[in-house]
Amino acid sequence: MISLSGLNARMGLQLVDATRDRQLEMIRSSAEHSRAIGAFEERIGDIKTVDQLMEDRELYVFVMKAFDLEDQIFGKAMIKKLLKSDSEDSSSLVNRLTDPRFQDLYKNLGFKDEGTRNTLTNSSFWRKTIVNKYVEQHFENAQADQNETVGTVLEFRRKAGSIKNWYDVLKDSDLTEFMRTSLGVPASVAGLDIDKQVELFKAKFDLTKLKDPDELAKLERTYVAISDTKSGVNSSTNAALALMNAAVSAGAGGQFTPITLDISIITSMPRSTY
Repeated sequence: MISLSGLNARMGLQLVDATRDRQLEMIRSSAEHSRAIGAFEERIGDIKTVDQLMEDRELYVFVMKAFDLEDQIFGKAMIKKLLKSDSEDSSSLVNRLTDPRFQDLYKNLGFKDEGTRNTLTNSSFWRKTIVNKYVEQHFENAQADQNETVGTVLEFRRKAGSIKNWYDVLKDSDLTEFMRTSLGVPASVAGLDIDKQVELFKAKFDLTKLKDPDELAKLERTYVAISDTKSGVNSSTNAALALMNAAVSAGAGGQFTPITLDISIITSMPRSTY
């Protein structure tokens, strides 16, 4: 995985965008992940019930990681109950859990009749979709582990298209943090009644604008700039900018200051504008 060490969030995001395809391929071809993907593709077609999925730990773990639920892997009893839920029953577990990751897992795995039937697992398109989710989620998590701001931006990009209303935002802590920061809403707002929060956010931003790529980019830039400022990041110490500053100083007769750069990273980046 390409390191973001020494980069502020803005430069880190540029590097991630420039190397995204390369990093995704690195994940797919690594020994650990290629084995996991191969096992999933080979055996998932035989899984027709929730109980069968639970009995195959390797497949169960793969699916949980694909839906960013690695922290819930040991809660098998709850996940089993969730997947056997009846979505038409308002009191069922799937309708009582507010974390959107659980709804995403439930809807995409497609178990029916209290977890005793599944018509999706034989679909090559479905299998490809789950594998892609697994790879992309690992990529996103790896970036977040290095730079939380970069990880939050990547998560926002992934989820923005599914946002229908402000309740969708406010039930997701990461989306809430992103939008609150981008729109300049104080953290104290979280103490208000949920309906009051919705009214406040509505006055700040029209969610229909999320369909506009320019609006998405504007929110990203604002979030990254504010986050870097809050983190006390001084962009002049950024490795890439330090290189340019050193070159300018040398050209002006100043003393050249040596710095260390990872050449493999720089040469791998295509020329693109953030």
